[in-house]
Amino acid sequence: MTIKVLCIVDDSDRPTVESFIGMHKAGIGVTVSCQSASPNFHFLAEAGVPTVELPLRKNIDLNGIRLLRAEFARGNYDIVHTFNNKAISNVILAARGRNIKIVAYRGIVGAVSFLDPMSWMRYLNPRIDRIICVCEAIRQHFLHMKPAFLRMPPERPVTIHKGHRLEWYDQQPASLSTIGIPDDAFVISCVANYRPRKGVEVLVDAMSHLPADMPAHLVLVGNMSASKLDKQIAASPARDRIHRPGYRKDAPRISAASDVFCLASTKREGLPRSVIEAMAYRVPAVVTNSGGSPELVVDGECGYVVPVFDAKALATAFEKLYRDPQLKARMGQAARDRIGIHFRNEVTVEKTIALYRELVAETPSGAADIPQP
Repeated sequence: MTIKVLCIVDDSDRPTVESFIGMHKAGIGVTVSCQSASPNFHFLAEAGVPTVELPLRKNIDLNGIRLLRAEFARGNYDIVHTFNNKAISNVILAARGRNIKIVAYRGIVGAVSFLDPMSWMRYLNPRIDRIICVCEAIRQHFLHMKPAFLRMPPERPVTIHKGHRLEWYDQQPASLSTIGIPDDAFVISCVANYRPRKGVEVLVDAMSHLPADMPAHLVLVGNMSASKLDKQIAASPARDRIHRPGYRKDAPRISAASDVFCLASTKREGLPRSVIEAMAYRVPAVVTNSGGSPELVVDGECGYVVPVFDAKALATAFEKLYRDPQLKARMGQAARDRIGIHFRNEVTVEKTIALYRELVAETPSGAADIPQP
């Protein structure tokens, strides 16, 4: 029997789209609700994956719920797999009275509380059968929430890393001279949108702890507009070597042109795609022991893992890589190998299908939908 799954995403990234395609090729009856304007939508069309428009504009969208119920009846789905908050709350309401399994995706640590009513409409709702956690740190957070007597069943959160393919990362490194970086610079890059938890201030502070003979330049790619950050950079002795090119479609190429990639997150980090992209381009990564970052970077093998809020530790790691080019090259190759071996898209597909089969096996034989009132 073909397992029929409705996957509801918003603006889906390449790894997620490729997972849908992989499951489709493996014989899973996948239908995807995805924005047709998404830059990766064409991959679904080219692979022949069925798609449907199910716009969900708010947490409780009455029209969206109506559309979902109609789609559930039309598609006779076994499972609905949700990939964003609006999808979860609306699917839970739309699935009332239906014998359908609900799977939720979770990409960050925390921001779920027993005291938050919206959390009960989403991840804490007992109607959810499984939560796919993109890293083990997220699963552990769910398993250790307090008070203990309110915790979800231990089988509900499941870790499935989001997988990639090395052939996606074959572009030529960017020319950094266009953003004012000299050819002999030791380039430290960071790709993120500014948020306090991303630790950008700690990374900027690390620049002041580097030795005077180290020609280090820091490139902060993404929306880095913040008055606090503006003031810190203006006061930094390294201000002339800190560059903010803004949002760039070629951000992975900038990472590929760097000597080291750094994400200095202080909390709630999931499985950061920017770190994966840099590692795939043979760039060693320096990350903090926050969330899922240490699941990507093996300390001392393909980069370094340092404590959060420790600018000196970041600087020490940067200097080690600067002083030893051979070490940097070995770690860069180890970083690419780690992504190619341990974070493959094919593994993500296999584990997700296994989860679907487990859920369908839990459904009582001959079970039918409960009629709607």
